[in-house]
Amino acid sequence: MLKLHQSPTSPYVRKVLVLLHETGQLDDVDLAVAAGTPVDSGTMPLAQNPLGKIPALERPDGPALYDSRVICRYLDDRAGGQLYPEAPRLWDTLTLEATADGILDAAILMVYEARVRPEGKQHKPWAEGQWAKISRALDAIEARWMSHLHAKLDMGQIAVACALGYIDFRHGDRDWRANCPALAAWYSDFAARPSMEATVPPA
Repeated sequence: MLKLHQSPTSPYVRKVLVLLHETGQLDDVDLAVAAGTPVDSGTMPLAQNPLGKIPALERPDGPALYDSRVICRYLDDRAGGQLYPEAPRLWDTLTLEATADGILDAAILMVYEARVRPEGKQHKPWAEGQWAKISRALDAIEARWMSHLHAKLDMGQIAVACALGYIDFRHGDRDWRANCPALAAWYSDFAARPSMEATVPPA
């Protein structure tokens, strides 16, 4: 049996969980809760991922896999390759997934700046610089990728939806929808998928 080291609030974990739901593999995976920060590894699976990050996937036929993009490719292949299409569409899917993960990277750095760094040492311009990355990425998706998002389900769509869900979860005071009405409408529909509703992070 596979073992996924995870946290229900991690958006990278959510990508994996949505994929498991969509491909019918959830019952094949044991979920092990892990938690930590960049300054305190806590219960992170260091033996499985020396970087001290989640998700990390233990498998019976080889060393543990990480990060979320590697795990998603592995699980999709295990299920018969449903969510990573053949080239040339594959390159668009991978680029969209990378864009979504970049949004998450910036959004999580903003969380750590406020939560981990002492208040007197927090640097607001740095945090706003992270938000600028997010805004540019969302504008690019709105301008370039809407036709892809409305096509057959793939990992690019799942990654974008999980990124948007995380922005709402941790940065709900930021009105990203105002400048991205088409993306907002798409997300409203996509968020109603059973796989998304089953993986909403706890408040």
